[in-house]
Amino acid sequence: MSGQTLESIRIDAEVPDNVPKDRVVDLAFAMGGVPNDLVDPYEPVGWMTGDDLPRLLFQPPAGGALAAGAGMGGKGNWIAHRYEDIERVYTDNDHFSNAGTAEFQRVIGETFRSIPLAIDPPEHGKYRLFLTRFISPAQVNRMEARIREVCVSMIEEFAHKGEVDVAWDFGRVFPVRIFMGLMGFPDAMFEQFLDWEWDILHGGTIEKMQAALRGVLGYLRQFMAEKRVNPDGHLVSSIVHGQINGVPLTEEEQTGMVWFLWLGGLDTVAATISQMFRRMALQPEIQTMIREHPELINGAVEEFLRTQPILSSSRRATRDFEWHGMQIRAGDSFQCLNPAGNFDPRRFPNPRTFDPTRKGNRHFTFVGGVHTCLGAPLARKELRILLEEWFKRIPEFRVKPGTDTTVFPGLLSIRNLHLVWEPR
Repeated sequence: MSGQTLESIRIDAEVPDNVPKDRVVDLAFAMGGVPNDLVDPYEPVGWMTGDDLPRLLFQPPAGGALAAGAGMGGKGNWIAHRYEDIERVYTDNDHFSNAGTAEFQRVIGETFRSIPLAIDPPEHGKYRLFLTRFISPAQVNRMEARIREVCVSMIEEFAHKGEVDVAWDFGRVFPVRIFMGLMGFPDAMFEQFLDWEWDILHGGTIEKMQAALRGVLGYLRQFMAEKRVNPDGHLVSSIVHGQINGVPLTEEEQTGMVWFLWLGGLDTVAATISQMFRRMALQPEIQTMIREHPELINGAVEEFLRTQPILSSSRRATRDFEWHGMQIRAGDSFQCLNPAGNFDPRRFPNPRTFDPTRKGNRHFTFVGGVHTCLGAPLARKELRILLEEWFKRIPEFRVKPGTDTTVFPGLLSIRNLHLVWEPR
């Protein structure tokens, strides 16, 4: 993969007439769709940071259930891959819109919006302000004792065994337990939630997606109705009884918020945890550095995030304009290739080096602009606590012999990763 060139990824495909044929490429390998077994699974994208690559490329439509529900361009996507171009797409709200993004519910005829993700400024601001107070850094700090309690109890369940499937038995579970507690969902729904979410994002067929969407939305509406009658101190209850500027939220607004939080809260941190421990197992000097210098944990978390960009977000052009010599039309879809932007040497010196002392580490793993991930403070807190408590209890670990270390460099990531160590 590292020997890729622009010629090797060019393809012949039907595209809109404003797209030059020499810009049409197949970037499946850079979008998490092609697995590899490299220590740095994002390495194949590295050549895309060179100066000789055109600033804008074009990916034809991939099709399939995921594209159908994700708000991705039915005619394909312009690809922004340099840091400064990605930053413009995320921050220039006059030229780029987030309306319709991640609205999988459309495939079953639902009309409510995913709030606040799929809403543009200025309307976006009131919804984000309402939700931010529940998951702000200050609020997350108040959750720290609970996050640490869950983390420690889970690690101590397997520390003496000298083995764990860190992806399935830990990474898949730890952040979701925290999320469900924040929202007020019952623990009994854990496996069902993950099954629904898998079929929506990774099920592969429109039928699976539709069945899962009907299942989860039916449950969420029932749960919200219950909280209207029996309020509690959790986030779903706060939403259904919430007001903005003294006006109660409508049922559609409530549904849009709860649905969006449910969709975003289940597997993003899980994917990061799995890739983080895979990297440390295959590159044990990172373990040693963190173990011997715990003061570097905050910086290490940012480097794990920067070097593991699990999502490449999309936007739509709001108007006709020219950019880098290309004629952009209103409605054209843009995909920001975060696995390239996060390794752009113009922004990050020695970008492929894992450096927890890196300054100004403004990566795109949590996207950027007004749509920066709402859950970023919680994700950072979970990862920091995890590293603190893990290295107090687990000695040097490695991949269990015979374990498949193949990874999809994206949200799909790793389903299973067996680690072993010598119990203390």
